[in-house]
Amino acid sequence: MKKIILSLVVASALFTACNNAGSKDNESTEQSTEAGTPDLQNAGVMDFKEKEFDFGTIKEGALVKHTFSFTNTGKSPIILAQVSASCGCTTPTYTSEPVLPGKTGEINVEFNSDNQVGQQQKIITIASNANPNILTVQLKGTVDPK
Repeated sequence: MKKIILSLVVASALFTACNNAGSKDNESTEQSTEAGTPDLQNAGVMDFKEKEFDFGTIKEGALVKHTFSFTNTGKSPIILAQVSASCGCTTPTYTSEPVLPGKTGEINVEFNSDNQVGQQQKIITIASNANPNILTVQLKGTVDPK
């Protein structure tokens, strides 16, 4: 019971401190706003060798595997937050460690062409802390029926 009361007192004190911070002069508010804004000039930059891969013409049921490589040409490490595909038939995996400036990272993509006959264009969306923070790469080609 004492721990619960102590937790409530601490939470109340923190809440009060946060509310009082809003009543300070504009200068400190401007500083906190600036601190929360990303520094785009010093951000990481994802420089891809290629943003589009044409796998040509394949037979339905074939698997297409491709690696999109990028180099961090920016000033800060890049952290990939999420990589997703436009279709469940396409599965991306990606570098989970921060990519330091000058180093390379990878996004590996596997496309399963089962039930995907005809022209194909699969978009892979990459969310990161880089500038810009959302990028896309794509697989495209044609799938002939079995």
